[in-house]
Amino acid sequence: MMKRLLLIAPFLLLTACGFQPVYGVNKYEATGVENRLAQIEIGGIPDREGQYLRNALIDRFYREGRPQNPSLRLQLTPVTESKSNLDITINADATRGQLLLATTMTLSDIKTGKKLLTRNLQSIASYNILASEFTNRVSEQNARENLLDDLARQTEQQIALYLKRPQ
Repeated sequence: MMKRLLLIAPFLLLTACGFQPVYGVNKYEATGVENRLAQIEIGGIPDREGQYLRNALIDRFYREGRPQNPSLRLQLTPVTESKSNLDITINADATRGQLLLATTMTLSDIKTGKKLLTRNLQSIASYNILASEFTNRVSEQNARENLLDDLARQTEQQIALYLKRPQ
C-alpha cells in the first residue's frame, strides 16, 4: 500500500503545481503547440548544412503538409562550423576531433514584421580520427548530421516554449 502511495505522490504534486506538457492542449487554449508550429513558414538557409537543417525542421513542423496561410516566419542564419583536434598523441597526431555548429534563429510575425523571438543555438560533438581517411570522413559527416538534427530539435523546443508561454 505504501509503495503505491509513493508511486502516485509525484504525479499528484505535479498536477497541483500547474505542470502541463508542452504539446498538450488544455480547455483554455484554442489550438495546441503542434498546430501552431505547423503555421510557421521556414525560410531558406544557404549551403548544404542549411538545406539539411531546413529539411529537418520541415519534418518536425509540417506533419500534415505545408501551411497555406502562415502567420509566423522562422529565419535561420547560415550554419557556422568550427573544427578542432583533441587528444593529440606524442607524435602530434590527433585521435579525436570536435565539431561545433552554430546558428541564430529569428521568429517574426509575417503581417507586422515584428521580431518575436531570437535565439543563438549551438551544438558540439566529438568523433574518432583513425588511420583510414574514408572512416574519418564518414565519422565526421555522421557527427555533423547529428549536430544538425540537434539544432533542429533546439529550434523546435525554443519555439514551442515561446508559443506555450502565458500571454
